[in-house]
Amino acid sequence: MASTLLETEPDSERDESRLDGQMSFLDHLDELRRRIIRSVAFVVAALVLCWFVSDHIYNFLSVPIRRALADAAQRPVALQGLTGQETIAPLNSVKEGDTGRYVFAEATKLGTSVIPVGASVAARVVKDAGGNLGVFTDEQIYAGTTVIPKGVRLPVDFNARPEALPGIEDRLVVRTAMEPFSLYLSVSLYAAICLSVPFLLWQIWGFISPGLYPHERGYAVPFIILSTVSFVLGAAFAYYVLFPPAAAYLLGLGSDFRLFLNASDYFDFIVLIMLAMGVVFQMPAVTYILSRIGLVDAGFLIRHWRISIIVILIAAAVLSPTNDIPNMMLFAAPMLVLYLVSIFIAWMFAKPRTAE
Repeated sequence: MASTLLETEPDSERDESRLDGQMSFLDHLDELRRRIIRSVAFVVAALVLCWFVSDHIYNFLSVPIRRALADAAQRPVALQGLTGQETIAPLNSVKEGDTGRYVFAEATKLGTSVIPVGASVAARVVKDAGGNLGVFTDEQIYAGTTVIPKGVRLPVDFNARPEALPGIEDRLVVRTAMEPFSLYLSVSLYAAICLSVPFLLWQIWGFISPGLYPHERGYAVPFIILSTVSFVLGAAFAYYVLFPPAAAYLLGLGSDFRLFLNASDYFDFIVLIMLAMGVVFQMPAVTYILSRIGLVDAGFLIRHWRISIIVILIAAAVLSPTNDIPNMMLFAAPMLVLYLVSIFIAWMFAKPRTAE
């Protein structure tokens, strides 16, 4: 009898019940399936786009560890000159007619010959036939079974940053022939997920919005904007502030060994830290929504500050790649600041939850 009544229910009444937020369990599952399919399709499209620039993404993400590796391999020696006025100048300060010796910082192929790392050759700064300034060999190079003549252009980048540290120990290693492909694919996937954050947040909001009052559904745009900005700030904070000292500390522990870091392990490591901090920086955005809905207020956050500090310290210990106190505090400090910001946001925007 009940099934007969369900079958005879007009379609208009079913649609009205869905619009009123009274969706059945199967309706929720169908809505969740559609949201997941849209999210996956968007991530796949972003993955295809990121694949074409995966080498640039790789170089960007590898800068911190390559710089740390180069620094760890250096044995600093004080610069002492005859007069005491000698200083190291950037490469772009050279002018036409200057001479010196060019040192190959990495294995370089000139024609059919490979010049090994550390080799040097007399060089001169002159202009080529097109009037462009360059560094050219000022003597012949005998490389293996070939002779490289005088006047060959050397691979010099006058616009290179002074802090760039090319060397023999600044590259990551791979173990199999397929690993570079899987590495670039993983890098592209991580980048695609980051680019898809606004769309993914929109889909999440679209799924939970039927359970909110009509006026609460208008918080979608502020939430997505604030959450996206927070995610970017968190990832940037991890990349520029948290990871360099952590990498220096870890490499310092291995100073007695010759370091060969696997590229896949490193990228899993740095991406995990960046994604984790991106999620942690969502605290103000989540607090904004909960306070606007009326589920959280400043008093609630202040009353539970002791428990919150314990949770923050535990999270910092889990997220920190090292076990030293200074690096753990680098992770805990921004969380504490974000908690204070969340209290201020809750005080500014909190209000009781009402149907109107």
